[in-house]
Amino acid sequence: MTVVSFGKSFSENTVSVSVYKPENENQWDDFVSNAKNGVFLFYRDYMEYHSDRFVDHSLLFFRNGRLVALLPANIKNSSLCSHEGLTFGGIISDYGMKTSLMIDIFDTIVKHCRDQKIKEIVYKPVPYFYHSIPAEEDLYALFSYNARLMVRNVSSCIYMPGLRKFDNSRKDNIRKAKNHGISVKRSFDFESFMKIAEETLSARHGVRPVHTVDEIKLLAGRFPNNIKLFSSCRDGAMLAGIIMYESKNVAHVQYAANSKEGWSMGAQDIIEDYLINEYYKDKKYFDFGISTEKLGQILNFGLIKRKENFGASAVMYDFYQIIL
Repeated sequence: MTVVSFGKSFSENTVSVSVYKPENENQWDDFVSNAKNGVFLFYRDYMEYHSDRFVDHSLLFFRNGRLVALLPANIKNSSLCSHEGLTFGGIISDYGMKTSLMIDIFDTIVKHCRDQKIKEIVYKPVPYFYHSIPAEEDLYALFSYNARLMVRNVSSCIYMPGLRKFDNSRKDNIRKAKNHGISVKRSFDFESFMKIAEETLSARHGVRPVHTVDEIKLLAGRFPNNIKLFSSCRDGAMLAGIIMYESKNVAHVQYAANSKEGWSMGAQDIIEDYLINEYYKDKKYFDFGISTEKLGQILNFGLIKRKENFGASAVMYDFYQIIL
């Protein structure tokens, strides 16, 4: 029996690391396209739309001269963070990734960070339902380094092959919307929707959307097959909208907002009904997004209940911390 010492490299080949440079863009994007846990968020055209806000320190890992993994990351103070401009983004790996290689990669990350006088690593793994095949080698490597679970955000997700019936409260709202003559369509009027989103977030939570309307339009222009707006309208006026982030396995709700008028008519519910039962019926997962605040410490009971009434159940968006 072979005994493995945690945190120690034990494969025959040494992993080397280099910090991302603009000349690596094609190499980076090609790897993401062929990764077992890659999504469009990891393409450089997405990551760099807000490059002025972060000190990028993304890493490329090589073994015997071959690229074997990526880590979207930035430096903040004395921390290396899974890129803070992304909801998640741990090690991106190809179909040849092995657990022993992942431990070597983590050894390399830790050595690199110590050489750079970095004192902690904040790591956000890609949630399992985004994986094309199982890709949780990094979770074992985190365990081997005694990583601490520091944030646990609860999202609500529907496993589409096992789609359940909606709660009666949601069915009533959908009927109400239909009775009001509300229709649903894909829209490109991001200005109208973001105005509704800004008013809703300000009134209910005292915050603004993470993206500006110009940023959303820029990203939707770069990724028209992945970022889509759906709206509900009556007499030509937008009452509610949802911006979807679409990847291979997952349809993810990035923004959803009701106008004051739309709230009483079920204007958002009818969009969700259309997306779940028609537009995304062949997706594997429909993810409503998180219902937690303050780094997972506060659960918004009303918000998560609404999502669960569509038949969704809990999945986690976690952050881990390694102290060096």
